[in-house]
Amino acid sequence: MSGFAGVDVGGGGIRTRIESGGEIAYGEDPAPVPRAEGRVDLDRLATRIASLIGDAGRAPVRLDGMAVGVTGLPGLVREPEALWRALGERFGLGTLVVAGDMVTTHVGALGFRPGVVVAAGTGVITLGTDLDRVWNQSDGWGHLLGDHGGGAWIGGQGLQAALRAHDGRAGGSPALLEHLTARFGHPLDLVALVYESASPAHHLASFAPSVADAARAGDPVARGIWTEAGRQLGQTAVAAAPGLDPVFSWGGRVFDAADLLMEPFQDTVRDLLPGARFTPPAGTSADGALALARAAAAGEVRPRHPYLYVYAASGSRSAAAAAPPPPRTR
Repeated sequence: MSGFAGVDVGGGGIRTRIESGGEIAYGEDPAPVPRAEGRVDLDRLATRIASLIGDAGRAPVRLDGMAVGVTGLPGLVREPEALWRALGERFGLGTLVVAGDMVTTHVGALGFRPGVVVAAGTGVITLGTDLDRVWNQSDGWGHLLGDHGGGAWIGGQGLQAALRAHDGRAGGSPALLEHLTARFGHPLDLVALVYESASPAHHLASFAPSVADAARAGDPVARGIWTEAGRQLGQTAVAAAPGLDPVFSWGGRVFDAADLLMEPFQDTVRDLLPGARFTPPAGTSADGALALARAAAAGEVRPRHPYLYVYAASGSRSAAAAAPPPPRTR
């Protein structure tokens, strides 16, 4: 029996969708993305993807198509064809697509329609594209240089406010300090955890739900963090809109807190771009990866940008994947 697999690799772990015989099996591995010297470790990642697919009870013997949306591509992903070498023969792949997770989030949210999609999970990256000539990226610079409004940013802002309260400095939040000690123990334990971690963004983002809980309980500092996150995401969305009809959608777990985030997000977009229209996402990044896998197996996906690589059963990568970025690319 054959089938298709969609894989979403983000800061919060790996999620899979496997379609076979008209049914879809789901898998999730919540551990941080494996890294080596700051880059995504594709060999270890391939092992984890294979394990997830193998553990999905109805996994087919052969996969006609697979798409992997991976965080950090292209900047933190070296030689994406390593996934083809590791997974192609193992699953008898006809076609493999390796794409930035912003591409799979875009396809999951809007199908294959033009527009702007904000992907906000552990980090933030926004893609405005028609999947042809317009490829506008905004943010996606990592938790040290950007990702404003994402889970690590929200969690980090919350932890800073908690530590201000611990020190007795202005701008602190006693409520967030209570959440910090309940989750991490003494602040010194938090410092050791974050600074010794191979994935500090993962730990920062893990505090974002606590910031949401405090905000819903009425803490003004926590609520202000979420309001500012919405504004930041709105600014990022508008920055990716040039050359496109102003249609906006979103994806990622940060938007699960829509009650705290959506109003400032949409208000900021409308203030900056009157006439903006919003479309709730049709699906997740993993759903988008599955749709991309189906389309690639049917020969409907061609690489248009370094965010998108296509490998076929011949073992060769389409030369178009290495082409220079088209006009309007950021």
